Amino acid sequence: MPLRAPPHRLLLLLVLLVPALADVPDRYSSPRPGASAGARLGNAPAQEYLDPTYPAPRPPPSTPSCVVPVLSYSFANTYGAPPATAAYAPPAGCPAPWSLVALSFSAAVAGDQYDRVAAVWLDGAELLRTTTAEPTPDGIRWTVRKDVTRHSAQLRSPPGGVLSVMLENLVNDQYTGVYNVSVSLEFHGAPAYLFDAGSSAGAGAVDSNPPTPTLPQSYFQPADLILPISEATGNSSGFWFRIQNSSDSRSKLVTIPSNTYRAVLEVFVSPHSNDEFWYSNPPDLYIRENNLTTARGNAAYREVVVSVDRHCAGSFVPFPVIYTGGINPLFWQPVAALGAFDLPTYDVELTPFLGLLVDGKAHEIALSVVDGIAEWLVDANLHLWLDPASSSVSAALGRYRTPRLSITRRYHSRLLDGSFQIRAKRKSRLSGWVKSSFGNFTTEVETEVEASSLVEFTNQGRNKTVRLQAEQGTEITVRSSETWKEVGKVETEAKFPLWLEMVTEDGENGTYVMRANLTHSLRVETDAEAERLFERETKLADEQAAAGWMLVRDHDVLDGSAATVQAYRYSDDAGRYERAIDTLDGAVLSDNVTESYRVLNLNAVASPNARCRGRRCNGVVAAKCSDIAAM
Repeated sequence: MPLRAPPHRLLLLLVLLVPALADVPDRYSSPRPGASAGARLGNAPAQEYLDPTYPAPRPPPSTPSCVVPVLSYSFANTYGAPPATAAYAPPAGCPAPWSLVALSFSAAVAGDQYDRVAAVWLDGAELLRTTTAEPTPDGIRWTVRKDVTRHSAQLRSPPGGVLSVMLENLVNDQYTGVYNVSVSLEFHGAPAYLFDAGSSAGAGAVDSNPPTPTLPQSYFQPADLILPISEATGNSSGFWFRIQNSSDSRSKLVTIPSNTYRAVLEVFVSPHSNDEFWYSNPPDLYIRENNLTTARGNAAYREVVVSVDRHCAGSFVPFPVIYTGGINPLFWQPVAALGAFDLPTYDVELTPFLGLLVDGKAHEIALSVVDGIAEWLVDANLHLWLDPASSSVSAALGRYRTPRLSITRRYHSRLLDGSFQIRAKRKSRLSGWVKSSFGNFTTEVETEVEASSLVEFTNQGRNKTVRLQAEQGTEITVRSSETWKEVGKVETEAKFPLWLEMVTEDGENGTYVMRANLTHSLRVETDAEAERLFERETKLADEQAAAGWMLVRDHDVLDGSAATVQAYRYSDDAGRYERAIDTLDGAVLSDNVTESYRVLNLNAVASPNARCRGRRCNGVVAAKCSDIAAM
């Protein structure tokens, strides 16, 4: 009777044949020339890659417009190099105020290359965080068009501005793709009827003898001043802070004008290296017990925290963006993963903290990542609204208690099989008042962040399942400090579930087969209103599902097949936009767009007491009510 190998020796043999999923890369290079998945494209011209989300708002009719090319650059061996730069000045033919400013980031590349992260800054303030698509031998191209009207204060700066683009790329005999990038800005002036409206009701005007103070219209226009919370020099490390661990807090000292009556921090964030797939990381204990070589650990919970002078001012679980080389790069040909071309930003209302900030002294704005490991690229823009009729305001921080993170972890493992569950929750409630020439208003901010994650390994570590459910609710209420009457309110509810299943099978000649299924979605609902100014309700649902297989050696995809479907739906009081895309093996099988809008009543818009409704209010009537997502 033959002897049986001890169980641990048999397990070791299996691990040698098929790598444990905790130890294999989750980031891959697209198929090489000759691989069947790449060869199907033949000698076709450069393919247009897609990001099927809501396009930047259309400009209003009969307005002057200018397109300003700013930068054109080929990013080849740029790893460790400073950002590419170009001079910027606002267009003389389209002076501010603008009803719409759109930034266009266009790229083209051919050959072999990994996905890369890129950013666009203007004088150190970030305008766009993006990642690149991975090329095919025949070449690809794409364009990101982003509404940057909220950055008007930075864009209207006098001549002498510097636009910077960082894209760290590496070109050698193996990875040949050079990213050719061009950046331009498209300006649309405010139509005449808005100037007519402005003559009867100025930017900060309120009704005569109102029963209670009303929020000024300027509260919902782009900020008057933007201060970058970023690395000051923008040298070879770029303007972004590079966070390496959970205790690595990065900050900047800022002095804000004494007449600031509103403040919002816009945060940019993206995970990389060992934390690119943080939502699927196992705990360190599992890695040590199985002698795995991966450094992608510290379990699967991350939270970005904003603090003001060491007061926790807000936090959020970042949306898990998958870059185009992630999970299975065939999923993202030619449709990018959710947020990959235009990473989401996160607004934190800092108005309650103006009581600490308007004293003319320097104060610390800091960013950190709970449980983060190397590395996170973060920076922020501090948007400030200034009182035009006063050189200073009075303000005080009211109710404040440091919000505590409640987190539970349940880990179970046996050799390479394991189940790791985390539940986390943080609630905060704070307030502060500001007295300006517009009146005395108290701003209350309530937030609740809740997330649950599950990472499971089965079949001796060859199968992996990931489930993430994150939710964040924010309620911002503005009241008259004298009467306590509510004059403005925004309620936002965001949810983003992720489900991922991966299975590895043994291949030949040092290869393995990876099969994966993925569903990923983002849902955001916002209700906003301000007395005698506007009412607004928006709903966003963006969903992707993908399935496929790939043959892999090291980080290289040799062959494979994949199908991806995406459904995007956006609606507000002005209309509805829907787009559905179905792809298979790099080809678009169907692409359907449905949109409908209500007719804009220009006479109603021009009325100083008009109520602004819907997203078109943001794009067409920016002089009366601009982006309110930050409220």
